[in-house]
Amino acid sequence: MTTATPPRDPETRGVRLVAVLLALMLVSGLIDAVSYLGLGHVFTANMTGNVVILGFAAAGTPGFSVPRSATSLAAFTLGAALGGRVAARFGTGSRRRWTRVTLAVEAALLAVSAVVASAGSGTAVTRYALISLTAFAMGLRNANTRKLGVPDLTATTVLTTTLTGLVSESRLGDGSSDRTPRRAAAVAALFAGAVLGAWLILHRGPGVPLAVAAAVSAVLALVASGRE
Repeated sequence: MTTATPPRDPETRGVRLVAVLLALMLVSGLIDAVSYLGLGHVFTANMTGNVVILGFAAAGTPGFSVPRSATSLAAFTLGAALGGRVAARFGTGSRRRWTRVTLAVEAALLAVSAVVASAGSGTAVTRYALISLTAFAMGLRNANTRKLGVPDLTATTVLTTTLTGLVSESRLGDGSSDRTPRRAAAVAALFAGAVLGAWLILHRGPGVPLAVAAAVSAVLALVASGRE
């Protein structure tokens, strides 16, 4: 008599969340390369840096803009607020479905950004549209990745906490953590995204890195699982 194989948990189908979130770190590097290098010294993923830049602009430092930085902060905040509502409503169900839906929305927003960047003429209207779209997408994403609660990857746009843990809990520090590979991979992913984004901005303009970011998010929306 053979024993029936238990059905596979649908949540385990697909790519683990750790890999998905590391790929999103790369997307964040692309987005901030576009925003800082192509939209006038403003961050739309890294709000820590953006607050500092807003301070520079408020002090009248040349090359920085209060309206651009304020627009980024406002759009990110709105995205995070919506993301919080989405997480509250759907976060108690299937993590796989919830993750895929939010990534699909991010991919759509970034795809629209790529179209706007490719079709736009570099006007102020185009610049503010791109700042708003990308910052909103990053706010939406961060609210949901925070609720996922994957250690060291709850925020996929900043590295301060991750880098602190990488060093302070490694063999150079107190040696208390076994997550050094994950933390190092997060740093490498953001760095790689920034390098790729900067190269594409210099040689292809902002539309191409935004299209790449949209494509990566779209693929992740198709393959993400609900398991860490």
